[in-house]
Amino acid sequence: MSKSDFSQDLLVNSHEGHQSASARIPVIARPFVSDRAKKTLDIVEKFVEEECIPADAVYTQQIGSGPAERFSSHPSIIEDLKKKAQKLGLWNMFLPVAHFKEGAGFSNLEYGLMAEYLGKSRTASEATNCAAPDTGNMEVLAKYGNEEQKKKWLEPLLKGEIRSAFLMTEPDVASSDATNIQLRMHKEGNEWVLNGSKWWSSGAGDKRCKIAIVMGKSDPNNKDPYRQQSVILVPFDTPGITIHRMLSVYGFDDAPHGHGHITFNNVRVPASNMVLGEGRGFEIIQGRLGPGRIHHAMRSIGAAEKALEYFLARMNDPRKKPFGKNLSEHGIMLDRVARSRIEIDAARLMVLNAAIKIDESSAKGALKEIAEVKVQVPSMALEVIDRAVQAYGGAGVCQDTPLANMWAQGRTMRIVDGPDEVHILQLGRNENKRGKSLLARIEAQKKRSAELFEQYGIKDTDPLSLERVSGGKAKL
Repeated sequence: MSKSDFSQDLLVNSHEGHQSASARIPVIARPFVSDRAKKTLDIVEKFVEEECIPADAVYTQQIGSGPAERFSSHPSIIEDLKKKAQKLGLWNMFLPVAHFKEGAGFSNLEYGLMAEYLGKSRTASEATNCAAPDTGNMEVLAKYGNEEQKKKWLEPLLKGEIRSAFLMTEPDVASSDATNIQLRMHKEGNEWVLNGSKWWSSGAGDKRCKIAIVMGKSDPNNKDPYRQQSVILVPFDTPGITIHRMLSVYGFDDAPHGHGHITFNNVRVPASNMVLGEGRGFEIIQGRLGPGRIHHAMRSIGAAEKALEYFLARMNDPRKKPFGKNLSEHGIMLDRVARSRIEIDAARLMVLNAAIKIDESSAKGALKEIAEVKVQVPSMALEVIDRAVQAYGGAGVCQDTPLANMWAQGRTMRIVDGPDEVHILQLGRNENKRGKSLLARIEAQKKRSAELFEQYGIKDTDPLSLERVSGGKAKL
C-alpha cells in the first residue's frame, strides 16, 4: 500500500514511533503465523485505526435518534467501508482454512490476531464481513448446510448482500441449560410448523436481515435430552413471525443490529430448511459456539487495548490536571496502567493458545481452553475498561467517550454463548476428575520419601507422614 492510502502519523503507538501489528505478535505464536497473515494483519491494523475508528462517529450519527429511524436505517458509510475493505483483501477472514473452503484462507490463530483489531471499532467487523451473528451463521451453513441451503443463503451472506439472525435463547426458561428450549417444531407433510418465543435474537433489528437460524424442540419425547432439538432455517419474511420489541443493553439499543423479542405463531417452513437432520441441534450449536467464543474473546482483547489507550491519553492530557498534576504523576494511576498491561497480555496468550489448539484439533478438542478464555477475558476487559472510565470521571460514563458503551458490551460477554457459571462448573468438574489419581500419586511419593528416610538413616519427624506410611497409629 502507498502512503496515500494511510497516514503513518496516526499509527504511532509508542514514544519511539510505530511498531507494526505483525511485529507485536507474541513470540510464542509467531511460528504459527504465515507471512501472508502477517501482511494482512498490518493492513487490518491500518484499516481499523485510520478508516474504521474515525468512521464510527459518522456511523452513529447516520443511524439517527428516534427508535423507528434507528432500526430502519442503514448508514451509507458502512457500504463505503465495505468497498474499501474488499479492495484491500480484508473480507471473510473468519472462516478457518482447515475446515472451510469459502473463507480467506487463514487459521483460527491468524484470524484471532486480526479480530483483536476489529474489536477496537464499532464498524470494523461489519466492514470486513466478519460481524456476529453472521460469522457463526455462515459457519453453520458452510459446515452443515446442503448445497441448496448454501446457494440460497450462504452465498449472499459471504458477499455481504444480506444479514442474518441467530435465535436460541428464550424468555420463559433458563436458557443457560439449552435442554430447556421450548419453542416447538412439529412436522405436517413437507413443512415444519414453529410455535413459541425467542429473545436476545441477535441481528433481528436490521432491515437487511433475511434469514434466521432457529433452534427448537422437534422431538420432546426422545429419551436422549440432547437429541430433542433441531436447527432450522427460517426466512425472516415468513408469515407468523412477530417482532415485539428490541432489547437494550444497559440502555444501548445496538441499532440497527438489535436484539429482538420474537414470537412464532404457526410459522410454516419447508422441510428442506432443516439443517443437517432432525435431532442434530446440539451438535450444530456446539459447532457454532466454539469458534465464536474465540472471536468474542479476541474482540474483547481489542476493546481492552482501546480502553487502555484512552486511559493513557487521559493521563497525559495537559489540559486536565487534578491537584496541579497530570494523572500520570499520580502513583495509583500508574499502578492501574501496569496491572492493565499485565492482564491484557496474559489474556491474549490464553486466547491465542486456545486458537492454536482449535487449529490443531477442533473446537471440541479445545473445550477446556475455550472455556477458560470465555470466563477470563470478559472479566479482564471489564476491569480495564472500568479503570479507564474512572480516569475520565463524568466523561467516562456518558457518550463523550466510547467507554460506557464498551463496558455495556463487555458485560454481556459474561452471559452470551453460555454464562460464566456454566463454563466454570464444566471446568471444575473436569479438573476434579484428576483428584483420585493425584491423591494416589502424592501418597506414593510420600511412601517413597519414607523409604528414602530409612535408606539414608534420617528420622522423619512428621507424625502424619509416618502414620500414612505405616497404615496405622504413628510411632514416635
